[in-house]
Amino acid sequence: MTAVTPPGGPGRPGQGGRSAQAAPSAQPGRPQAAVGGWATARALCVLAPNPSPMTLDGTNTWIVSEPGSDLAVVVDPGPLDEAHLVNVVATAEGFGKRIALTLLTHGHPDHAEGAARFAELTRTPVRALDPALRLGDEGLTAGDTVTTGGLELRVLPTPGHTADSLSFHLPADGAVLTGDTVLGRGTTVVAHPDGRLGDYLDSLRRLQALTVDGGVDTVLPGHGPVLDDARGAVEFYLAHRAHRLAQVETAVEAGLRSAADVVAHVYADVDRSLWPAAELSVRAQMDYLREHGLIELP
Repeated sequence: MTAVTPPGGPGRPGQGGRSAQAAPSAQPGRPQAAVGGWATARALCVLAPNPSPMTLDGTNTWIVSEPGSDLAVVVDPGPLDEAHLVNVVATAEGFGKRIALTLLTHGHPDHAEGAARFAELTRTPVRALDPALRLGDEGLTAGDTVTTGGLELRVLPTPGHTADSLSFHLPADGAVLTGDTVLGRGTTVVAHPDGRLGDYLDSLRRLQALTVDGGVDTVLPGHGPVLDDARGAVEFYLAHRAHRLAQVETAVEAGLRSAADVVAHVYADVDRSLWPAAELSVRAQMDYLREHGLIELP
């Protein structure tokens, strides 16, 4: 579950997760023109065949490996699509890599549904924050570092989209794999009630710190193209959230009381097929405003 607002600016939502109003280089985060293929020296994207307004071009399955190593890590095998899962294995093998470990950014089906089958195909463990998603003895927690085949992937907790959302910092490439926390186009859903806006804002600030002090220039997202300006992307997300929060607060103060009514007002020019997802984010925003004493609701 991903995009609601395309990147036309915080106050100019458009249709679905797509925008034809600006060239990629002019959009927030400077997205690359194409999706899929090698993104950095260590990260290769295999695009899953599940495009939709919510998944953009499809789920990005990432093969990550140290140059010269014959071992690879896969992040987010994606949906339960046999052809895609087999293609991921074949792609890795085509570059002389054996998949030794599977990681999950979070448990939504478009990222994790195929994990059990992928584990069968590769005979690898699956590591995730949520114990229910793990296959094997090890999970993932904040501060962990994955070192398969000499690789260095640092586990970064980034809850908000979901409670179990993680990102993976790839310091050697100045990159971060963000799952659905930051997308290649549009903005992500705060999937209420599991996702919480306060957590999400903290996660964005954590990512922002990586772009300022941690040498991160590149976002490797769970959907959409690679972003070459990580700092610009995260700052856009923070500005967008602040703008949306102000809109929701104003709508409630004007007398709108239900999340559905607020969506109809605030997201009036967004494709209606995305309104159910937008309502999840609005519920999260209304909870945030209530918890901080900024609005009163019965």
